[in-house]
Amino acid sequence: MKYHLNILIFSLFFAPTFAFGACSVSNLTRCLDSACAININSNPAARCQYCGSASAGTPTKSTAMKSISAGASAKYNISDKDLKKAPTDPGERYVWATKICLGKVAGCTTDDVSDNYDKLIEQSCTAAGISASMSNLIEKSNKQKSQSECSNEISACIVNNKHCSADYTKCKNDADFDRYYSDCSVAAKGCDSFSKDIRAKLIAARDTSIKMGDEILEKIVTAYRTERESKLKGTQQSCKDDSSKKKCITLVCGSNMPHKCDDKHKYEETLAGQLCEFHKIACSRLK
Repeated sequence: MKYHLNILIFSLFFAPTFAFGACSVSNLTRCLDSACAININSNPAARCQYCGSASAGTPTKSTAMKSISAGASAKYNISDKDLKKAPTDPGERYVWATKICLGKVAGCTTDDVSDNYDKLIEQSCTAAGISASMSNLIEKSNKQKSQSECSNEISACIVNNKHCSADYTKCKNDADFDRYYSDCSVAAKGCDSFSKDIRAKLIAARDTSIKMGDEILEKIVTAYRTERESKLKGTQQSCKDDSSKKKCITLVCGSNMPHKCDDKHKYEETLAGQLCEFHKIACSRLK
């Protein structure tokens, strides 16, 4: 399904696959069937309904949901836990399952999926009464959007707090950005042809945001450092001329002494001086 799997390119672009052997089509099919062929024995249209076209109808729910490969080795099956998180849209589910299965079955590529599994889905669609090739099904369900629509949709997804966040603090790492961008670009249907340009613009926006954040932080740190140094110099000067203690005595006399330390009550000024003695102690520690 070459047209269909163009959506998957983003999720695989930054994680190259090194094939050390031939692709096992049987294992690849078994893996895809675990997500796309649930209850296929009793419902021949299952592959089409799960991973082909919404036009085939909704798969019948069963308390005994079972994939065609349930009796085989679980090594190549998508787990029940992961299946609970599978997309319900057939196109999205096929891309989602392909991404997982290419990670499970060594040596396989998206071409192996297209060349071998598309025909199984098309046969299932025929069983569902839908006579159409996979490329036509995808063209109908995955209409191309405008670049502006795609940019807005993917950008909104990227800056969501669950992904990079508005200030990109969660995506300073390229690996983190690529992981979230992969998720957002796959979710944005009909945006295949614009993905490269949109990614480049979002990377530039991220770099600018991080740079500005770092510059602002540096300015704040510098401002606090300058303020501390200025206060320290001022304090050291007040210690030299004893002005800090004199200010303290004036304040205590005006606020706490009943006669305001006037000429007739000089003992109050002496008492205020004793109360302000801590300035002398503090100054001795600054030296």
